[in-house]
Amino acid sequence: MDTELAAIIDHTLLAPDASAEQVRRVCQEAIEYGFAAVCVNPVWVPLVAAQLADAAPRTCAVVGFPLGASTTASKVFEAREAVAEGAQEIDMVIDIATAIAGDETALTEQIRAVHEAVAEGGAILKVIIEACLLTDEQKTLACRAAVAAGAEFVKTSTGFSTGGATVEDVRLMRAAVGPDIGVKASGGIRSRVDALAMIGAGANRIGASKGPALVSAS
Repeated sequence: MDTELAAIIDHTLLAPDASAEQVRRVCQEAIEYGFAAVCVNPVWVPLVAAQLADAAPRTCAVVGFPLGASTTASKVFEAREAVAEGAQEIDMVIDIATAIAGDETALTEQIRAVHEAVAEGGAILKVIIEACLLTDEQKTLACRAAVAAGAEFVKTSTGFSTGGATVEDVRLMRAAVGPDIGVKASGGIRSRVDALAMIGAGANRIGASKGPALVSAS
């Protein structure tokens, strides 16, 4: 097993029909394989936090997911509630329309508001830019906004839109944020080869629902 790769994987279960049994299984796999985190919808945060209470993997929740088209106030509330219930990491979808419109100031303000709410509880923020819907210029703008707002990571994709992570997007995002901000590649990463390509392009966190297969493959 590739323990170094495992240590940067967010083991993900975001299906709307996920069951408590499936969530528990994902948590046990995260502990067994040594994954970085378990990423779930907010409704499952209390269960995941309880399952991982004495373990190394962190509890991660998505916010404004998957469209990003909710208000700043609602994203702040959702993030604050998730952190209060045990989330240590928040993956928030940006207001994609604002990025497309080129309003970097408004985008920065929204991300900053969520980041402040998350940081109050000692958690970190990953900002999902949904790269498949943006031009390269818009991706760079979104990354700049995330950095200016204090976010700890930018993330390629929800995995629920028209495309997932690409090597080209990861490379562009790494160039946009510089060396000190994390880049999470997520969406459609189903093999060890995929994961290693993303890392080679600059990712230092991988979001995947197939984590065990990624680290077990030769």
